[in-house]
Amino acid sequence: MMMQQLSESTNQKNSLLNAMNRFIGAVNDMDQTILLPSMLRDVPLEEEREMGGLKSDEDEGDMYSYYELLKSIRSDMEWGSRYACADESRKESMKITRSHSSASTCSSAYSLSCSEEEDECEDEDLKKQFQFHLTGLQGVLSKLTEQANSLTKRYKQEIGIAGWGQ
Repeated sequence: MMMQQLSESTNQKNSLLNAMNRFIGAVNDMDQTILLPSMLRDVPLEEEREMGGLKSDEDEGDMYSYYELLKSIRSDMEWGSRYACADESRKESMKITRSHSSASTCSSAYSLSCSEEEDECEDEDLKKQFQFHLTGLQGVLSKLTEQANSLTKRYKQEIGIAGWGQ
């Protein structure tokens, strides 16, 4: 029984729920650590690689914009994307053009080529699409978690408490 629980917990370590919980926990820690978010305004990022994955054309590139973006993503995860659309100011800052992913495009072509066992083909295609997007989502959540932790660490360095709470 103990061995089964051990293997389950190892498998669960890589689950989507755990990835989501790690991200939300990192953003909550960031939010609790950063008592004065306004101090982050105009503080440039030292290294491009720290937040490079979050950079967009509209970002100012300071720590405050990344702090707000990470909090916004956490909110969207907790409350759903409809919540974000209801807030007009957030809607303006979150202009995202949505295009078909390569998996969706491939799936359309793949479905057309299946003439006999169409239902089985669609089921297999849905499974592949799900696995593709699940892997991508877990990767993105991992990067976002690292970025929230990095921002928290940088804030501590900026205010001179780098070694506290670790």
